[in-house]
Amino acid sequence: MPVNKYLDLIKQELAAMPSFVQEYYVGTNHAVTTIYQYLTEIRRFFDWLREAGLTKAQTNQEITTADLAKLRRNDIMFYIDQLKHTTNKQHRLDSPTTINRSLNALRSLFKFLTVTADNNNGQPYFERNVMEKIGSLNDTQTLNYRAHILESHMYTGQRKYDFIDFLKNQYEKQCDPHARPAFKKNHERDIAIIALILGTGVRVSEAAGVDLQDLNLKSQTLDVTRKGGWRDTVPIAPWTIPLINDYAAIRKQRYQADKKERAFFLTRYHGQTRRMTTNAIEKMVNKYSRAFGHPLTPHKLRHTLASELYSVTKDQVLVAQQLGQKGTSATDLYTHVDQAKQRNALKEISNHGQHDANE
Repeated sequence: MPVNKYLDLIKQELAAMPSFVQEYYVGTNHAVTTIYQYLTEIRRFFDWLREAGLTKAQTNQEITTADLAKLRRNDIMFYIDQLKHTTNKQHRLDSPTTINRSLNALRSLFKFLTVTADNNNGQPYFERNVMEKIGSLNDTQTLNYRAHILESHMYTGQRKYDFIDFLKNQYEKQCDPHARPAFKKNHERDIAIIALILGTGVRVSEAAGVDLQDLNLKSQTLDVTRKGGWRDTVPIAPWTIPLINDYAAIRKQRYQADKKERAFFLTRYHGQTRRMTTNAIEKMVNKYSRAFGHPLTPHKLRHTLASELYSVTKDQVLVAQQLGQKGTSATDLYTHVDQAKQRNALKEISNHGQHDANE
């Protein structure tokens, strides 16, 4: 691409950036191609900051250096996790090399703001550089990053019960007054969705796809359509059943569902009853978990169940069966796991959490 074309693209990127990014552009000596790539990565990061609720800015131009100064290591780790689970234009997940390019762009910007810049009365904009706490990814470090992310963004043990209690008793008091009517209408449903994922480990798309006939709350089992279309049946953690029942009791009347409506989790949109979408569930979990102070995705709710099951059983095959993951070895393919063992493990998880809460 000709240099002039890159300069035009850079100009377009800078037009939508805050003034300190424009100062960064003038104050750095990167090649034209590099600075363009860095600006696109900074734009992607700023977009995420707004989506994740880490800034009150409505546009990227309104993001301030104070927003960046207060970021914690776990915030950046959460962003890395987002990059690792977002497909690119080729519908593939980004490689560690591609993610490192994003990190290098942020390192360059944060170094300018904390060291190089002197536009703030001859001083840098702020001193604490969160990017100094972030290493680069490679094939071996990826596992370490995943382990740290899972540890930081799961609701294991008492935390999952605290989260449910927060939604039941505290969220309404602190949420935006304009959002309260919707929360009052949907809180049983939203809590039931979160409980179902925590209590079964299903994927968010699988939760959205649950039909009324798939739930057997008496036997505490869920029939689920897995990735690839194959059907599976998994037990549900006992502690979640009352929460799911709370929603089931109001589902028909609250969402005006007729007998033909198959979807279990419903929403009313423009006077029509519809199935809750995967995207809507993801946004809902993000909103509530951020308000709770421990942001996560539905994927981390699934990891929570996996972590607790493995902690109790030390049985990778059992965990794989609960999550609907097909084994990669011949041994896994021919290993039979009794569902009673899964059910007992789920009960033990519930008992552990409740026991801890009473101590």
